[in-house]
Amino acid sequence: MDDELRERVETAGETAALFNALKHDGDPDVGAIMGPLMGENPEFRPHGDEIPGVLAPIVNRVAAMDEAERRDRLGEVAPERLAELEADDEADEHVLPDLPNAEPGEVVMRAAPNPNGPWHIGHARMPAVIGTYKQRYDGEFICRFDDTDPETKRPDLDAYDAILEDVAYLGFEADRVLKASDRLETYYEHARELIDRGGAYTCSCAGEAFSELKNDGEACPHRGKDAATVREEFAAMVDGEYGAGEMVLRVRTDIDHKNPALRDWVAFRMIDTPHPREEAAEYRCWPMLDFQSGVDDHLTGVTHIIRGIDLQDSAKRQRFVYDYFGWEYPEVLHWGHVQVDEYDVTLSTSTIKELIADGELTGWDDPRAPTIRSVRRRGIRGAALVESMTDLGMSTSDVDLAMSSVYANNRDLVDDEADRFFLVRDREDDPAVELPVVDGDAPAPAAGRPARHPDHPDRGDRTIPAGRVLVEESDLPPAGERVWLKGYGPVRREADELVYVDADIDVVRDGDVDVVHWVPAAESLGTLMRTLEGDVRGYAEPAIADAAVDDVVQFERIGFARLDAFDPTGTDEPDGPTGEEDLVAYFAHP
Repeated sequence: MDDELRERVETAGETAALFNALKHDGDPDVGAIMGPLMGENPEFRPHGDEIPGVLAPIVNRVAAMDEAERRDRLGEVAPERLAELEADDEADEHVLPDLPNAEPGEVVMRAAPNPNGPWHIGHARMPAVIGTYKQRYDGEFICRFDDTDPETKRPDLDAYDAILEDVAYLGFEADRVLKASDRLETYYEHARELIDRGGAYTCSCAGEAFSELKNDGEACPHRGKDAATVREEFAAMVDGEYGAGEMVLRVRTDIDHKNPALRDWVAFRMIDTPHPREEAAEYRCWPMLDFQSGVDDHLTGVTHIIRGIDLQDSAKRQRFVYDYFGWEYPEVLHWGHVQVDEYDVTLSTSTIKELIADGELTGWDDPRAPTIRSVRRRGIRGAALVESMTDLGMSTSDVDLAMSSVYANNRDLVDDEADRFFLVRDREDDPAVELPVVDGDAPAPAAGRPARHPDHPDRGDRTIPAGRVLVEESDLPPAGERVWLKGYGPVRREADELVYVDADIDVVRDGDVDVVHWVPAAESLGTLMRTLEGDVRGYAEPAIADAAVDDVVQFERIGFARLDAFDPTGTDEPDGPTGEEDLVAYFAHP
């Protein structure tokens, strides 16, 4: 890192530390500001290993200030960030806008997932927003599986429960759970009534032929059929007497409508492929989504619908059906698409399925997959994702979800309870180096005793043996220079050993000596850490064996991780630096 970049890191780091301390009314932490700092300054990322050392003295200075001093200093270095804080202080308690024409106790909203696979991160937005509105208005949350396409978006039988688990992970529970594939007879009943009201007709035109007529504003030759004939042919559809593409039921709209997409749209079509659910496998006549969803929204009492801005035509199509039946259409709110940064994989269920099938991803919970299962396995709380999703608001423009905001929210949730441990990574470009610690100016202590948590001395210390240690190569000082082994003390590098030095912590405070993490060479646990960038191997200190699977810990100077499995190789004793895995962890975030 050159001097110019170091100066920029120091400036941005001071601003971030001041802002973090004032926003959360506490002392800043290097780990807490690393994520936002890297997210806002991509050019810092190649120097991620050096930056914590640059930030440490800055964070210490900010920690020593009182609130007034912090505000004054932030006003000097970044007045716009101080203004942002003050605006937040004055902001309304609700991030989401009020629902139009909404009364407490009367709001009913629905999430309508297609169960063709587990959810990606973008899917979390709908239940996050609906669940938040339910709580605000003491309303009702319906989860309705729109699974009436057994062919193109074929349902995955495991996805029904997986999606409900994702809703629970986000902190919500549906008041009612429905499957559209259980309700075919209800849709048939309404189709027959629509036919009797003159609102639908059967059509056997080839798709291309009808498109030409529709685009030219010309009526299909079947449009004038009498209701009895239409009802008879629809009955034949229901009985499966037609094959795919031979007959459809169309809603009679306005053949001269200025929007061709609204002209006599298809309400039911024939599908030869059986539905994967046994309860629905015999059906061949299936409703299109606009008909099925429109009927269900009315019958379930939905008062407010949220849908993508690209689906504006759905409401317009459904209004024709509502007008035939004399129903009142729900309030509709549109929003833009959400995109998520940081991932190389697109937010697409079909794409993720293909990557899993091809072996490029290990599953839906692979840390490289932009899925809810993945962030959950990484130890990210559902509440952190909900807060970031609701913070996006309800804009009709496309919005970007910065994962750094999810990480910042999660850090607030887990930091206080996450015990600290050391992990020395063993990477090809930065291997773990084994060196003995020997007596120098004073006898070398037999072990280090860093705190389990810097803010909770009552949790005690960890004991880390210090005869022979492993240190990441990039943390080793040049020969003759000193380094501070955190929780242990200062050592000087001489040849192939670390010599204990008689010095106090002032050498660190003065900025003359870097503080690094380390582990014992013999007693450490071989560790596999799964990350967004791929798997990283290394060695964790022995005290981590006191933790449990599912615990979220902080690997000091690296970040937070969820412990996934202990001793996966089946051995009873730690293997040390042999390359075998005693521990598997999933990296969450800095």
